[in-house]
Amino acid sequence: MRVPLPWLREYCDPDLDVGAIEERLTMTGTKVEAIHHQGVRSGEGLVVGRVLSAEQHPDADRLKVCQVDLGADGADPATIVCGAPNVAAGQTVAVALPGAVMPDGTKLGKAKLRGVTSAGMILAAAELELTPPGDRSEGIMVLDELTLGADPAGTQPGGLGQARHPAPGTPLAQVLAISQEVLELEITPNRPDCLGVYGVARELHAATGAPLAPPPWEQDPGTPGPVAGAQVVVQCPDLCPRFTARVFEDVTIAPSPLWLQARLSAAGQRPINNVVDITNYAMLLTGQPLHAFDLDRVAGGGTQPGGLGRLTVRRAGDGEQVQTLDGQTRTLDSQMVVIDDADGPTSIAGLMGGARSEVSPQTTRVLLEVATWDGPSIHRASWALGLRSEASSRFEKGLAPEQCMHAQAVAGALMIELCRAKLAPGTIDVGGDGEWARTPLQVIRLREQRVRAILGVPVAPARQVEILGALDFATQPAPDGLDVIVPALRRCDVTREVDLIEEVARIDGLERLPATLPARRGAAGMLTHAQRVRREAEDAMVARGLHEIVGWSFADPGLLDRLAIPPAHALRKVVKIENPLSEAQSIMRPTLLGSLLDAAQHNVARNGADVAIFESGTVYRASRDERLADEHHGLGVLLSGALTPHSWRGEQVHADFFTAKALLGALLDHLHVRWWVSPTEWPSLHPGRSARVLAHDARDATAGEDGVAGEPLALGLLGEVHPLVAESWGLQRTAAFLLDLGKVAVAAPDVSSFSPFAAFPVLRQDLAVTLPVGVSAQEVLASVREAGGQTLARADIFDVYSGEQVGEGRRSLALALSFRSPERTLTDEDVAPVRERIVAALAKLGGELRG
Repeated sequence: MRVPLPWLREYCDPDLDVGAIEERLTMTGTKVEAIHHQGVRSGEGLVVGRVLSAEQHPDADRLKVCQVDLGADGADPATIVCGAPNVAAGQTVAVALPGAVMPDGTKLGKAKLRGVTSAGMILAAAELELTPPGDRSEGIMVLDELTLGADPAGTQPGGLGQARHPAPGTPLAQVLAISQEVLELEITPNRPDCLGVYGVARELHAATGAPLAPPPWEQDPGTPGPVAGAQVVVQCPDLCPRFTARVFEDVTIAPSPLWLQARLSAAGQRPINNVVDITNYAMLLTGQPLHAFDLDRVAGGGTQPGGLGRLTVRRAGDGEQVQTLDGQTRTLDSQMVVIDDADGPTSIAGLMGGARSEVSPQTTRVLLEVATWDGPSIHRASWALGLRSEASSRFEKGLAPEQCMHAQAVAGALMIELCRAKLAPGTIDVGGDGEWARTPLQVIRLREQRVRAILGVPVAPARQVEILGALDFATQPAPDGLDVIVPALRRCDVTREVDLIEEVARIDGLERLPATLPARRGAAGMLTHAQRVRREAEDAMVARGLHEIVGWSFADPGLLDRLAIPPAHALRKVVKIENPLSEAQSIMRPTLLGSLLDAAQHNVARNGADVAIFESGTVYRASRDERLADEHHGLGVLLSGALTPHSWRGEQVHADFFTAKALLGALLDHLHVRWWVSPTEWPSLHPGRSARVLAHDARDATAGEDGVAGEPLALGLLGEVHPLVAESWGLQRTAAFLLDLGKVAVAAPDVSSFSPFAAFPVLRQDLAVTLPVGVSAQEVLASVREAGGQTLARADIFDVYSGEQVGEGRRSLALALSFRSPERTLTDEDVAPVRERIVAALAKLGGELRG
């Protein structure tokens, strides 16, 4: 939201420069995003002139040689060459003299144009940045024409007052606001009362203590009662709590006075004509949008004797269409609201008016509508239609019905002043006595002790009264503090005692609050077991040279297709976002693999072919009842390309199943998890090069890797990414593993016990056994370790062989067995019975000793 500083100072003018105003607003919650300068830096050399003559240039068809009175006593008129098509004798104009500096920094000098020396320049509005950027309108400013209805009291900054024809030589800065600062504000969604200049002025008043001018709607030219020639029916009061309208006759459509055009341009609005500009001006001042109908273009608009211009507010029909002011035909649905007349919809409520009843140069009668619309309904319609306007951005935040008459009062006064309009008696006010009007304003008890407890320091009751009063809250003394009456414009924002404490704190000065710890009872400042496991897992990956990434929690529904997830797969049960930012971010991510592949693709596309990354974050799956999301914190690791630098010592190690498994083992061993893998197939992983990661609950002390003592936990997946999936991301051979850190925490012991190193040496024996190729190495090791018992300290496979010597369908595994006793040195005779048990266990798997 853009707020011209001179406009703000009109209602609250602290004795502070723009930097200090920015600091006070930002520190009290109204953040100033930027400060823009509009217009010239200095008004020196910019004056009012009067064109005495405008003769055709002798050598240029598009130029005129003008004699301009600049008000210098005894001096001859200045000769100025002008190319504007509308320059003519008798006009009062704005002139830049040689030496004047324009807004873009250009310093003017005398110039010779086609042989005629020009002592200055007659200015157009765009040359002083009095129109929005990109305005291509041709012609100079003619001050006489642009002062129709110009603020006769002289109260508006830049208004000409009674001086409709300022004297030649008058500094232009006394006539127009040719230099001003503009504040760009970030208004939080809970503060729609600050979406108007007067609301920001109220905040500035509270933040600085500078006087606040009376509300601009205090003097209302209108009267209550029915309006002849107009009628409004509201069929959906739940979506339109209040609808007000007034009728203006004998309206003169013309350009707005230049002060109004300049003010709207500085606020980011494009001036159109006086009626439309008045609606925008009143909206910017009060925060309440308005809309003007050409009453004679409303079907049956009261042109017949006794006829009525009737407007109906209703829900739209599915497929109903309306052409809006931007020339687009929009298709509606039954959850949207329209305003229609006898010929159908004439505007989309709260979003944009219709082209059929817009104000035109021929308009003489105007129906001015100011209504309150249901915020969520407007937000939905705006998103569904892809139509966002200044009006919708305000309505969707929830405006108070009281604001309707604020805007009517401001706009009514300007219609009379600037359009020479006659305000018809009466005001249509449908819903003016609704539930909102019958509900008393909320009263909240603000306890002094509670203020001290929340803020950590006391705030004097008198100071609380001062702050709340500046923010338009009424207060009454109470036994333990204050009874605070919440103003209508804050009823949706301030609903609890703590909200009032926030108001007191931010205005009194958040920067003045000391750093204190909240009171706690029985709380211990330590991490949970799951949190410690998560941090240790992340630290372990960083320690092994991986880089952490942070991906979006939102995902594209097409991600599942790219990951080759079949339609019936459980991963397809995604959590959909009801109000997504875009279609490409319309579901919550069901896996970390997508963001890891995106990050790898980004690096590879920028010559970072070797990728070793991980992500620790939440993944989302639809729960069984599909009402709540099943969330868990996951850890994903992705490896692609070379994992070691090129060296003279040999070939580089590239990412594959076994490098990923080694990294997985380093992680789970660090966490003291008793884990193993089991072959499986998963759509996104390479068939035959993928496995499930399994472990036992750390609380089950008897569980072994054979799965007999307890049901294993499925921690996640390990494998190489399917080649077609990797190729769709522009990657070569890629490996990954995905873990559920919640289950890892269950498998990781809370406390790791210490075992002293044995004082006696290891007895090493090797064993070669042939087995069917269908028996996995994991099964072999599990059987060996179970049969070896406590005497077997370690069992490893150090060689694999297959060929004619072992027979078709079989392979040979070489095992290294390490035996150890904590009590004595073992001999071959001591371990012979254990070795026999191991051989018997292998025989059950179809194993035969070699040699």
